[in-house]
Amino acid sequence: MEAPTVLIISDEADFSRRITARWQMERTVPTFTLLSGELWPRFAVDVFDVAIVGDLRRELLSVVLEPLHSAGQPVFCVCENAATAQLIRERWPRISILRPGDSLETPHWLETLVLAASEAVHRSRAENRARTAEFHCAALERQATLGRYMLEMRHSLNNALTSVLGNSDLLLLEPGSLSAQTRAQIETIRNMTLRIHEIMQRFSSLEKEMNVVAKQAERDSGKSYAAVAAGD
Repeated sequence: MEAPTVLIISDEADFSRRITARWQMERTVPTFTLLSGELWPRFAVDVFDVAIVGDLRRELLSVVLEPLHSAGQPVFCVCENAATAQLIRERWPRISILRPGDSLETPHWLETLVLAASEAVHRSRAENRARTAEFHCAALERQATLGRYMLEMRHSLNNALTSVLGNSDLLLLEPGSLSAQTRAQIETIRNMTLRIHEIMQRFSSLEKEMNVVAKQAERDSGKSYAAVAAGD
């Protein structure tokens, strides 16, 4: 899996520098994409795990925060101005606001931000893995349903194939009554019928093999459980 991406949008270079420098101290360091508020509309990033927004000019708030809010990913906004913070809470309630306040002169706000954003990255990645697993499970379930249907219908299909094969053989027993072209076509039908029958036989063999493997796994699991219980 690719490294997570943290999007940082700020008009202050020092803001981005302090965040990336502090994050380097963590065990897992993401990939950073740094943009200013003015560059965001022209170089909008579609894929990111977490976004961090520094103080922006009021006219850029909607331009930057509206698409971030709609993206559905975690967004943190570091905002010193109380009125701006209140506006963000009212218009974009999904955005988490961090107000440095008096702690701006100390690293407390930075520690809090990196810790919260790191947890958000881990949660976002975990949710993505869960969605991917659910997608694969759903695909496997559809395939299993199709496989069960094919196994259930194999007897009916084999009966139909037997009928086609029997009638083909009866027609081929009278070579003089058929043209060479018709005879060749019937032989093709017969050969393809045998081919389909062979495929169905392989399905049956595969089912038996899978049942044997499942029973062996069940026995091994029972033995492991018994060994653990005996050890207790």
